[in-house]
Amino acid sequence: MYKNEEYLENFDAIFEDVKFTANSFVRLKILASLYESPQNMREITKTTGLSYSSISSNMHDLELKDMLYREQNRYFLTNSTRVRIENVLEFKRVIMLLNEFFNILDGHIVDMIPNESAAELYLLGKARLMESSGVDAYRTYNFIENSLSEAESVKCIMPFFYEPFFDILGELVSKNKDVEILVPENHLDSFLEKSDIETFIPFEEYNSFLLIITENVMILGFFLENGNYDQNRLLISKNEESLAWANDLFKNFKKRNK
Repeated sequence: MYKNEEYLENFDAIFEDVKFTANSFVRLKILASLYESPQNMREITKTTGLSYSSISSNMHDLELKDMLYREQNRYFLTNSTRVRIENVLEFKRVIMLLNEFFNILDGHIVDMIPNESAAELYLLGKARLMESSGVDAYRTYNFIENSLSEAESVKCIMPFFYEPFFDILGELVSKNKDVEILVPENHLDSFLEKSDIETFIPFEEYNSFLLIITENVMILGFFLENGNYDQNRLLISKNEESLAWANDLFKNFKKRNK
């Protein structure tokens, strides 16, 4: 099912271009439109729904990166960009995913995801975005608590301490459930002091991401670019491909932080 072994040989060489593209929702929309067909500026404005000024400045950046070119007032993806996208990231499926979930990706720190897992983001195609609201401000946290309470096994990356989560995890540990918890090394002593859990696996990176995997659900949350965790949005999925992707993400992240 996975294609990482085929992709990774060439992935590192283009990863900076991928990050450059993924870090801007505007650039993603432009490339998605041009992937379907060459277009002029008026057509791009119409198909993307973006302002002319936003498109113009980002088109210039994409041209400088040799990702597109202009011919008779129409813009085309360069062959190298199209080949890279198709062979490495299955771009068409990724764009559909990123367009659907741009609220959790745009303005968030996403480059902490290991390259191996980033190459298979398309496996999250059946995940859905959960958002808190003024009516239910704790919707995402309540969902996490309920998911942990129902779990028989848990793997998680917990970049911050939230007592209700760790109370439930502590109960699971006391019942000899299969629980594996990664926490920031610079806060390890505080985690040990505040919880009844005696064993954590430390990692070095700061402002990574939240990841919770049970036998039934995958939960993924990100930090905002200002360094604060976004408690209002989660990507969640019970799909088998998403669960497999999340387990590989956990493994890859743990391996990178040994």
